[in-house]
Amino acid sequence: MTDSVLFLLKKAKEDNKKLLAVLLDPDKLELHQIAQKIDRINKQKIDVILVGGSLLFTNVLDVFILEIKKYTQIPVLIFPGSAMQISDNADGILFLSLLSGRNPEFLISNQVVAAPILKQTNLEIISTSYLLIESGRETTASYISNTKPIPVNKPEIAVATALAGEMMGHQLVYLDGGSGALHAIPQDLIQMVSGQLNNPVIVGGGIHSSAQIKAAYDAGATMVVIGTAFEKDEMLLDNL
Repeated sequence: MTDSVLFLLKKAKEDNKKLLAVLLDPDKLELHQIAQKIDRINKQKIDVILVGGSLLFTNVLDVFILEIKKYTQIPVLIFPGSAMQISDNADGILFLSLLSGRNPEFLISNQVVAAPILKQTNLEIISTSYLLIESGRETTASYISNTKPIPVNKPEIAVATALAGEMMGHQLVYLDGGSGALHAIPQDLIQMVSGQLNNPVIVGGGIHSSAQIKAAYDAGATMVVIGTAFEKDEMLLDNL
């Protein structure tokens, strides 16, 4: 990569350019399917590939990322579900702190375990405020982290939490409905958060249509992440 992913995101926010990311879960995509999937991704307007999952039943992260990078020049970021999900084969990692919850394991404990390992890699480490937002049903992320998401009718809590993360030095905020979310994050919540921050805002979870992607952009998201929807319908992005 010529430029870092963080630079890409900050420049996009500055220029009001909208970025798109696809989340690939090694538990849901076989290695032999990667070449075809990446071929499809390369034909779309995808700026970043995220790799990760809440569980990762299989120990294939290194091989999975290497296989992706055989077929594309798109930057690959790890979207970790735990301190075990680290691979120097990626371009970078979202160093997440789950600020929406009060479980110390996901606020700081996992980060302490991961930090010495990350120090030995060449990964771009991007400190990220991670906020789970209520999405209509309990998601894997909220269950595994044993935390409650921020209620959608309390956007002021999301704003205050995101501001706290930015003031603590985090470089991004990620608003996530969670994998398999029933509803997308409301526009008014995204707008309130993005309007108060200097950092780029990433939005994911519950996005099932190009109209919902555009709605998140219109509300101020710098980058939208799609995962489950792209797994089910690779034609989803054709109308963007």
